[in-house]
Amino acid sequence: MATGKWLLYAGLSLSLVALCFLTVAISSDHWYETDARRYKERCRTFSNRRSDPGFIYIPNHSLPLRAARAEHRGEERAEPRRWAPRNRRHLFAMSAADECSRRYNSTNMGLWNKCYRLGFDQDIEELIQQGIIERCSYIKYYYSASTSVRKDFSYNITRTIQQDDWHALHLRRMTAGFMGMALSIILFGWTIGLLGCCWEQGLMHYVAGLLFLMGGTFCIIALCTCVAGINFELSRYPRSLFTLPDDMGHGYGWSMFSAWCGLGLTLIAGFFCTLAPSIQPPPPPRTTYPKSRMENGTVC
Repeated sequence: MATGKWLLYAGLSLSLVALCFLTVAISSDHWYETDARRYKERCRTFSNRRSDPGFIYIPNHSLPLRAARAEHRGEERAEPRRWAPRNRRHLFAMSAADECSRRYNSTNMGLWNKCYRLGFDQDIEELIQQGIIERCSYIKYYYSASTSVRKDFSYNITRTIQQDDWHALHLRRMTAGFMGMALSIILFGWTIGLLGCCWEQGLMHYVAGLLFLMGGTFCIIALCTCVAGINFELSRYPRSLFTLPDDMGHGYGWSMFSAWCGLGLTLIAGFFCTLAPSIQPPPPPRTTYPKSRMENGTVC
């Protein structure tokens, strides 16, 4: 009986910690982060190079001296040579000037806001301090005409961009909706489990465990749709408008890690709470007194 109670108390405690993790993940804005410092440094170097007549710019990897030294040393590579970032740009007909014509900033994004990262760009920080721009902007959960569509795009490309915006909006809605439902179900399950502890009802503990497992399932769906939405944004057409440069860092932030921790603790709590009633012995039967019966007209 003590083992069942410890499992129940451990499950309720883990579900409460999972609620804290999921609340922090939902309210924070570090699900996905980008780092544009290397990209801006490269574009700054590209814009500052010499452009006077008669000067020919030759990149370092194109110098014949390096190839001659490699042949002289007899260096042989077993694996095929990979494309360097600059060679990949030539392969897809994208020059450094085309890449630097777009403005990429270091940002962090959550379910509700997209913000400029603090201390990553001095120019952005000065504009924020002057009040010209806001550090964070709200993420729209309603459909509006895409602001990234330009007049030089054809009708088919414009139509494709608008359809992709609609699909991306659906993925964002699914992520936010399932995360909200997961948080509500886990909170409701924790309340049921706490009431079951007060009334010593094993059925309520079992129901609480099932609710924790259901909330974990919704959390899995939300995280999968979040990852699918980010990958969809990076693979949209046209590539020159949505694909990030090679030297721009990007990845998931600590809010995503917090959400995964909340998911794991929720599933463990559901397992503990559903297992606890089966370990506890059944409650002792109530003491019943036999009813009096009538025999031969007399009450015994």
